[in-house]
Amino acid sequence: MITVGVTGGIGSGKSVVCDLLRLYDIPVYEADREAKELNDTSPVIRAEIIRHFGEELYRNGKLDRKAFASLIFHDEQKLALANAIIHPELKKHFQQWRDRQHQPIVAMDAALLFEAGFHSHVDKAIMVYAPESVRLQRAIVRDHATAKQVKARMQAQLPEEVKIQRSDFVIYNDNAHSLILQVEEIVKQLATEIIH
Repeated sequence: MITVGVTGGIGSGKSVVCDLLRLYDIPVYEADREAKELNDTSPVIRAEIIRHFGEELYRNGKLDRKAFASLIFHDEQKLALANAIIHPELKKHFQQWRDRQHQPIVAMDAALLFEAGFHSHVDKAIMVYAPESVRLQRAIVRDHATAKQVKARMQAQLPEEVKIQRSDFVIYNDNAHSLILQVEEIVKQLATEIIH
């Protein structure tokens, strides 16, 4: 089994790339979505968040994401602490998910693939690249956010150049290259690796 990590900055289009991978029967673990779920359901995460950040962050049994985000995104130490609480549980959850899969290729959709150390749990990394102006516009529309909010989230991620250097494949989602053809080429290469 080959495990592929798909990453990219906010608004890069990595979710679209993951949808294309699914067309090849490649199961995709959505790290961001699963992390949100675990923040609500994991007793380990809940206990640690309450211990470090306060009980009022949980309302009706669920983490108040907006309040939590505003607390951690402008404070590097708090962000690092939140990640240190959530990421180990997410890694365990991902490994359990992967162990249940029966396809030759599986993928993890993770915005923070490198930042969270998830790259050490995958065999290959795919970076989805889009110019910052394009990413900014997409994220503003998609998240109903201000440019300032989106830029703050961009600052919390590794620079694009670093992700490109660390990745095995780069997909250009810049309206000038075909996403479908790029994904097809990568899937073909991964398939040949499985055969050899």
